[in-house]
This record gives sequence, structure tokens and C-alpha cells, in this order.
Amino acid sequence: MTQSNEEIVLEIKNLTTEFPGREQNFRAVDDVSIELHAGKTLCVVGESGSGKSVMSRSILQIVDKPGRIAGGQILLHRHRTAKGSGEEEVIDLVQLDPKSQAIRNIRGRDIAMIFQEPMSSLSPVHRIGDQIGEAIRLHENVSKKEARERTLELLRKVEIPRPETAIDAYPFEYSGGMRQRAMIAMALACNPSVLIADEPTTALDVTIQAEILALIRSLQKSSNMAVLFITHDMGVVAEIADEIAVMRFGKVVERGDVHAIFENPQHDYTKRLLSAVRELDNPSQRRLAMRESRPVGAPCLVSDGIRKEFYYNHGFLGRKRGSIVGVDTASLELRTGENLGIVGESGSGKTTLGRCLQRVYNVTDGRVLYTNAEGRTTDLAPLGDNQLKPYWRDIRTVFQDPFASLNPRMTVGQIIAEPLVVEGKLTTAQIRDRVMELLKLVGLPTLAYSRFPHAFSGGQRQRISIARAIAPNPRIIIADEATSALDVSLRTQILDLLLDLQDKLHLSYILISHDIAVIRYFCDRLAVMYKGRIVETGDTEEVCTNPQHDYTKALLSAVPSADPRRRGMAQRFRYQEAN
Repeated sequence: MTQSNEEIVLEIKNLTTEFPGREQNFRAVDDVSIELHAGKTLCVVGESGSGKSVMSRSILQIVDKPGRIAGGQILLHRHRTAKGSGEEEVIDLVQLDPKSQAIRNIRGRDIAMIFQEPMSSLSPVHRIGDQIGEAIRLHENVSKKEARERTLELLRKVEIPRPETAIDAYPFEYSGGMRQRAMIAMALACNPSVLIADEPTTALDVTIQAEILALIRSLQKSSNMAVLFITHDMGVVAEIADEIAVMRFGKVVERGDVHAIFENPQHDYTKRLLSAVRELDNPSQRRLAMRESRPVGAPCLVSDGIRKEFYYNHGFLGRKRGSIVGVDTASLELRTGENLGIVGESGSGKTTLGRCLQRVYNVTDGRVLYTNAEGRTTDLAPLGDNQLKPYWRDIRTVFQDPFASLNPRMTVGQIIAEPLVVEGKLTTAQIRDRVMELLKLVGLPTLAYSRFPHAFSGGQRQRISIARAIAPNPRIIIADEATSALDVSLRTQILDLLLDLQDKLHLSYILISHDIAVIRYFCDRLAVMYKGRIVETGDTEEVCTNPQHDYTKALLSAVPSADPRRRGMAQRFRYQEAN
């Protein structure tokens, strides 16, 4: 546990934040008490809906309306007074008006925040340098020139390449990792004593995540900041936390030293959370047993030298034509009854390759060879949309975001029935019976038939997406980051559901992911992509334990271990592409 002599910077006492409901108020944060100490990192973990983000936003009085703080204290300890006397000034942030100048002076200067999605947090119409400079000038009496010089210094500090040029770029010209670095620069512009990081690496690839975590840790060490880090990734927690607070249903159910909680968790929920994480560290025993009883068969989907180029116009009146290569001569095969993983960073071409294999995208060059249940092989590459319809029934997709992939104006029954209606082979009564059967198959109650997607959790929505995908009895499912938007406990549930369906329906899977743990748990073989090319393929365990390509080594070394005794990202292998 933290020692009593450590300097307390922020103290939350019995905080309650609620949202009004029709019958009674909903307590998103319920009687939470935590402390932040200078130079230390407190990680708050828990599933979606546990109250983590609402708690963090309550600190800065930026809870979305009609939410409000209903009780408790949030005490900011200022250890440097204006007179330099060293006396401590304590401010209760709950007592400040959310729109007052007093709280605005604290936001950014004393307490800064990094949000999950930097693209939605940065203005798309203002240059990066102007946005960081504005944060500096808002709290400090400096000229535009001085603010620009400070901004350049901050960009160098967060290791953004070519800061003299990058300062005048717009957010859309930055990569995801660079945008998050810009957000960190903005947060640190006024040397805050507290940094709140709300899922800052969730949307990033594992290699970029490693860099951002190392950067935050380095900046914390140099400035002695207190860091409140919100995440549901226990590997990240094991890597950076000094203390952990576990939240569930708005309450802190367990709190303590990172080593104590990982080695000897006390609460049942914490035990289940850690158990789900450790389960993903190893291959699924269910999958291994299935392979022994039913070995994989002959190839059913093959990419033979696929190349996909995206064309665009540029220059005056768009007269010049250029292209970007999304997939570059990719060759792989999926065997009947097999789970094939495709892994790589964002922009590596994983999703593009998946859409080429399904022939959602036209292929610039190469062949897509599909072998049906009767053993007849067809090249899908040259076929038009009308010719592809029967093959689209055999090859289906489960998408990444269960919130965005379901029509909010359609009932669950209508969503699942849609491919059956389009197919036009069943009567209305038969379609209803089939939807009821599918709901049962994916573990949802039949009452879900007439309800809308907003009434379901993220995990339940993904089950609806899976039911829709398997409705026309496909042979191949392409799962494109199908578990990345889910909490770790839901992740294993969905992967186990996919394995159950594979056993019952004799499916073959292509799982696209940047999460090595998910690939290792679910997939028999693995293909690693980098800049549109497949750089390594092989048995999943063999690739994970003995990678041959340097990029694969870099990818694996960046994965944080869910064990605080094995911290070591600073020594990770970094891939340098040959010129």
C-alpha cells in the first residue's frame, strides 16, 4: 500500500454522481473514496458501465448533463502557494460552479486530462500548434511567440518527429499515435500536478501503446505528477500501476498495491477479472480439444497474390491520378474448420485484405479462390456483384463495433432476419422461427426479438451481430476486430461462443485483430501483416514463441504482460525497416 508520508495531491471522499431517471436516480458513481499521491499512478479498472469515466469527469466538473455530483468532496491539495510559503491550500472542487472562472483556472493548470479518442478531442479546423498554444496562453501571461516556442519544446518532449513542421499541421495529418502525443503535450502545457488519462491507449496498436505508456511514465518521473489512469486492460495496469482501484456498478470494490491485488485478490469480481485475463494468455483448451476430434480439412478460401490499390485524383481540377497500395501481393489460405488469425498495426492492410477475400472490394490483381461444400473452386476476383450474391451467403462478416453495425431503428428480430429476407427463400413464419432459433443459439432470450439494440449491453449487441452473420448458414466467418470494443471478460465469452458455433455449424474463421492474446487464444494459424504485405505465417504458438521476422518480434515484445513482476517495455525490441 502507499505510504502515509507520500504527498497527497488529490483526495476524493464519498463521491456520488447520479443521473435522473423516471422512477429513481441512477448512481453512476456511488460513495467512491480514493487518493492520488505525487509521482504515483493509480489505475482504475472495471468493465464498461462501472463508473470509471464518470468518476474521472466528475473531478473536473465536466459530467454530461443531466448528470450531477450529488454528494462527497473532491479535495485538490496545492502545495505551492503564491507567496511561496510552502503552506498547503486545499480546494473542494465540488463546491465550485462548473461554469465559473475558478474551475476553469484549475482545468489544464492543476488537473489535466487525456481522453480516449484524440481525433474527437482535437479541433479538426485548427492547427496543432495553435491548439496547444491556446492552452498555454489561457493560463499564463505569455505572447504568441513565447507560446509557440513553448509548444515546440512540448512537441519535442513528447517525441513528435520534425516538430518545426508538425506544429503547423492539422490533426488529420497526424497518425493516431501522433494525435495522442499531441493531446499529451496539450495536457502537460502548464505543468499540472494531476494527469487524468481516460483509456488513452485503447484505440491504439500495441506498439504505439507501448510508446505512449513509456512516454507518460517518463514525463511523470521528470515532473512528479500524480496520474489517474483509467483502463480495462490488465496488462497495461500491471505495467504502470502503483495502486489499483477496482470499480463495479459505481463502487470501488477493492483497492490496494498492484502486486498485492495481482497476487492475492480479495473480491470475487477482481478474481474473475484476473482469471479472464490469464485465460487469454494461453490457447483455448476447447479449441485444442476440437482439433483433436475434428482435424482441419482442405483449403476453402485462398488469396493468390492479391493486390489492392486505392486510386485518387489530385492536382488542378483533379487531373492527376495517384494510388495507394492497401494490400501488396498477399497470399494465404484458410482451411476448412480452421481459425486463421491476421494481425498487425492499424494501416497494415488487415481489414482491406479481409474485404478483398469477401470480395466487398474489387481486387486490383491476383486471385481469390473459394471452394464450396461440393469441392468446386471458383475465382471470385473477376465476378460482378450479381454473380457474387451466392458466395456472400457463404462468406459473412462480424464487424468491430457492435454499436455502429446495428441499425438503431430496427428491432433485433428485423436485424437478424434481414439476410433471410434478402435471400427470399423462406416464408415470414419460417423466418421468425429461424430468428428465434438463432437467438437461442447465441445465448440471448427470445424476448430480445421485439426489442431495439439500445436496450442491450456491448456484449449482447455483438451476439446479435453474430446471429445475423450466421443466419444464412455460411461456411466462413470473417471477424474483423470483433472483440476489440469489449471488456476482457466479455472478450472470452464471445470467443467461446464463436468456438461453440464452430463446433455446431462446422464454420471456418478468419479473425482480424491487433490483440495478440485474442489471436493466441482463438487461432490455429497466424499471418502477420506490415504495410500491406504478409511478412510471416505459421502455427500460432510457433510464431508467438519463436517469431522469425523482426516486425513480429517487435509486435510481440510490445504486448504488456498481465503480471507486475514482469514489467519491461523499456527493453522491448524495436523494428527498424531496412531502406
